[in-house]
Amino acid sequence: MSNNLKVIISGGGTGGHIFPAVSIANAIKAKRPDADILFVGAEGRMEMQRVPAAGYRILPLPLNEGMSRKFHRFNWHNVRVGYKYIVSLFRARRIVRDFRPDVAVGVGGYVSAATLDAAGRMGIPTLLQEQNSFAGVTNRKLASRAQRICVAYDNMQRFFPADRIMLTGNPVRQNLIEGAPSREAAAQTFGLDPQRRIVLIIGGSLGARTLNESVLKALPAIAAQPDVQFVWQTGKYYSDYIRSRLADTPCPDNLKVMAFIADMPAAYAAADLVVSRAGASSISELCLLGKPAILVPSPNVAEDHQTHNAMALVEKEAAVHIADRDAVATLIAEAQTLVRDDARLAALAANVVQLAKPNAANDIADEVIRLAAQCQRP
Repeated sequence: MSNNLKVIISGGGTGGHIFPAVSIANAIKAKRPDADILFVGAEGRMEMQRVPAAGYRILPLPLNEGMSRKFHRFNWHNVRVGYKYIVSLFRARRIVRDFRPDVAVGVGGYVSAATLDAAGRMGIPTLLQEQNSFAGVTNRKLASRAQRICVAYDNMQRFFPADRIMLTGNPVRQNLIEGAPSREAAAQTFGLDPQRRIVLIIGGSLGARTLNESVLKALPAIAAQPDVQFVWQTGKYYSDYIRSRLADTPCPDNLKVMAFIADMPAAYAAADLVVSRAGASSISELCLLGKPAILVPSPNVAEDHQTHNAMALVEKEAAVHIADRDAVATLIAEAQTLVRDDARLAALAANVVQLAKPNAANDIADEVIRLAAQCQRP
């Protein structure tokens, strides 16, 4: 390895992949300011804006969607994805050859499959970051060539060689804990009364249909109990639909509706209880911040991994689980009851913070640097 460190980081498609990737890159740069870090992402996906905004270069591959699991009949979608994979693999090989990295890091998402496959075949040491408690197909396939697999949950030897696993946890957005406001100041940011309880409902930047429908159905119940306030992120995808629905129904004063919450540190700081999907990054943030939560896993993800993520917390009495099919009927009533239960909130908070891995980004960065030190560039 020459004096400067060269690292490829690949993955994306969602904030759940991009935020950890940027956190890892920042940790590497903090330890090795000379590091040259190149991201490889998917054309047209959010990483193509978010990564440059964080100060890093990124190159695109056309692999921006995954295979359909409907294999019982001919599927043009899978033909298209297969073609994109082949094209992406050739482009990834060219990127690796031109950049000549010391190590390649995969953080998940379809695009990481081609990048890490190309790097591994060319003899570049690879590190996988598996965020979920049920490993995805891509990482399971890439694991045979990976030198290290950084995981966030115990018992991952079900999926990966035990001698290559390192329990690090998932990196989270650094601004969540750096200079976060007080609860009182945060509540006032959203125009809320800090003397009353606050429930934060988040379904990701695009939104979650079930969470949104749960709120819409419960508008009368929310209005009837003004001692509990709600901050509701509808998601940009659903914002017009929600606006049209609320045009016919008065919005209660104790419900703050936002398409997107830019100041997540303040939103978390204000919340006494969080209602969320069970993506890996969301859970890691809840653990780090010690936030009591009701988790409603999305049923529309590969291998139902969000349910596995949620149950890993529920089994340790660190979160409450409500199935997606039950949420519209029960979610808001459960949130109103739970947020008033001081003893149960305290127990959930105490248990969930025990699962936090606050040094995840630094630990992964250390392992990247160690692997790179063993590399002789081709």
